[in-house]
Amino acid sequence: MRYVIAIVLLCVIIPAFAQGPQRLVSPEVNPDKTVTFRLRAPSAKEVFVAREGADRLAMQKDEQGVWTAKTAPLEPDLYGYSFIVDGLTITDPSSPLLVKTNFIYPSSYVHVPGPSSIPWEIKDIPHGAVHHHFYRSATVGDDRDFYVYTPPGYDPKGTTQYPTLYLLHGFSDDASGWTAVGRAHVILDSLIAAGKAKPMLVVMPLGYGAPEILSARSGPRDPSIWQRNVTRFSEALLKEVVPSVEQLYRASKDRTRRAIAGLSMGGAESLTTGLNALDRFAWVGAFSSGGLGENYATTFPNLDSKANGQLRLFWMACGTEDRLIEGNRKFVEWLKSKNVQHKWVETPGAHTWMVWRRYLADFVPQLFQ
Repeated sequence: MRYVIAIVLLCVIIPAFAQGPQRLVSPEVNPDKTVTFRLRAPSAKEVFVAREGADRLAMQKDEQGVWTAKTAPLEPDLYGYSFIVDGLTITDPSSPLLVKTNFIYPSSYVHVPGPSSIPWEIKDIPHGAVHHHFYRSATVGDDRDFYVYTPPGYDPKGTTQYPTLYLLHGFSDDASGWTAVGRAHVILDSLIAAGKAKPMLVVMPLGYGAPEILSARSGPRDPSIWQRNVTRFSEALLKEVVPSVEQLYRASKDRTRRAIAGLSMGGAESLTTGLNALDRFAWVGAFSSGGLGENYATTFPNLDSKANGQLRLFWMACGTEDRLIEGNRKFVEWLKSKNVQHKWVETPGAHTWMVWRRYLADFVPQLFQ
């Protein structure tokens, strides 16, 4: 009798699955480099694709309740996107494995592949490794993490001492931002294999000295929270992360073999930390830095032309469509008034990872030369 019941159930269940809605393919990268997005939402009234660094794209609904939109041909890159369904922003349910982690703005992403000459494209070359560490911060009073990239051929028992780049993420990202989205490890592998960059360690710490900045109603717009965030981050980096890295890895303790750089909030943190600790860092970079403010004399009380003898490279860049471009230009003018030597680069682009991957690929080959 049990076998009869089982057969009857199978006869009911299998057709039910067969008749159910098929799994959507979304996103779909087409041969001509266009991308098709799909979302099943039969009850929705209006749906858009919100794309990183581009205008949102209206979607059209078919008779089965599936919304579709197709882009123009895209340059090879990784593009973040979300769906806006009747005003509600969601990730792509058909692409659960391709999600950009973020404390506030999680989104999906699509990879439009390109030639192997692009630094962030994975290719058949020697690869380094990414290590994940956890520790208790006495400075901040929480449990936090950092990532460390070791280059191909790194031997923890060897004698080689490696230069180190401390690479900082932006506001709302977590410590994995530069690997999960920025592909820093892939970029380093490519540059090292091509002989364009020195083998180095890259340390990517959690960038919040005041984690409450993520949940506070005023967030980064509150000057007191922002200042506490930057100050405690710098302290945690210098007193906790740097000593840990130099104990766990074959990292050089020579200031001329330490660099610091970051994007957006991390750009402001790299400037504040690096330029106020030139006894620790000789290489400083800032990509689309934001939140620095305009009280430069207070933020950098000792920064003047004497820094030129200590800095091996001071490199800043920002996209011309970035909302932070004017603030960066003002800081550049102040640096000129103080006779502080620096490289300033303006490129096309907005406040996006497409810009920051390129900046990292341009910045890294200049280090430790």
